Amino acid sequence: MASYRDLLQQVKAEIDEVDVPRAREILDGAAPPLLVDVRELDEWTEGRIPGAIHVPRGFLESRIEQAAPDKAQPILLYCAGGARSAFAAKSLGELGYENVTSLAGGYTDWKRSGLPTELPRSLDAAKRERYSRHLLIPEVGEEGQLKLLDSRILLIGAGGLGSPASLYLAAAGVGRLGIVDDDRVDASNLQRQIAHSTERLGDWKADSAKRTIEALNPDVEVITYRERLTSENVDRILADGWDVIVDGADNFPTRYLLNDAAVWHDIPIVHGSIYRFEGQVTVFKPHEGPCYRCLFPQPPPPELAPSCAEGGVLGVLPGIVGSLQASEALKLALGIGESLSGRLLLFDALATEFNEVTLRRDPDCPVCGEHPTITEYIDYVEFCSGRPTHA
Repeated sequence: MASYRDLLQQVKAEIDEVDVPRAREILDGAAPPLLVDVRELDEWTEGRIPGAIHVPRGFLESRIEQAAPDKAQPILLYCAGGARSAFAAKSLGELGYENVTSLAGGYTDWKRSGLPTELPRSLDAAKRERYSRHLLIPEVGEEGQLKLLDSRILLIGAGGLGSPASLYLAAAGVGRLGIVDDDRVDASNLQRQIAHSTERLGDWKADSAKRTIEALNPDVEVITYRERLTSENVDRILADGWDVIVDGADNFPTRYLLNDAAVWHDIPIVHGSIYRFEGQVTVFKPHEGPCYRCLFPQPPPPELAPSCAEGGVLGVLPGIVGSLQASEALKLALGIGESLSGRLLLFDALATEFNEVTLRRDPDCPVCGEHPTITEYIDYVEFCSGRPTHA
């Protein structure tokens, strides 16, 4: 019967191995391989080779296809001394991976050679338990969760759309949430605005939402602005350093103001709107895709665009649209997936149908176009009323 040493020697004879100098050379090359650390979590948190991703040996076969869907992609595996990575290379070869190499001597020889290492930030035990389902997703993992904890998302409104969006963003571990809202909780809000409750009738919505968020996830810092977004305060609020804006505004002056400010501050907006049984979601990424003015160069007449207070809304609809907005905001914060930039997603709750419309950037847009004619804030109330505007 073969011993472990015999089996290891046999495996090493069947795989490709490189020593540390050669590994450094190919990692510094023009087309470096995917570097995969197959050690256990406690080893990973004590130091790693820069640029490595972590896929523990015990989960390698089940997770590698998510980390490396292209089986022709070069992969360099390492462990502490080179044994586990050798067996891992053998397994990946059996799974059909065509270009897999193991680092002889592993992380131990890498450190002994005086080559760069890094001590990764890591989640403590409580955060690891709270965000465990995120950690299982290769596109998120520990690094992505740390990125979420460092991210800053501003919500315009703590009403129908802001309520579900804020709760899911908080639950996901977004480190800082800003809430801009100058309204108070009213009984008519409770049919859909799930961040509030009967006991908070009369409270500021921003404060009510903050209490709900902090009870849900103490990791989240909530910054409240008990004020309506205006030309006078928008630069001050956006200067607090937001990565993404979630637009839950319910009026056209605020939407146009927010659009112009976001273009000038270069902050993406996740836009949502609802009416009765219909909702829509898109992403406006400044200088990459269309902005709100590309989609709506002029606001519709007030009689053709009644608010939810005037026309009503199905209580669950803002939950659907606000959740979609939260999903888009998380993707932007993580830098993963394909956003809705350049696409308008339409939802019909009566028919339970989603439809998509392609949006294009308008080169003649007065704000984000090639030759902008609006370069400072205007009177948005007058603009949306159809009367002449002025700076």
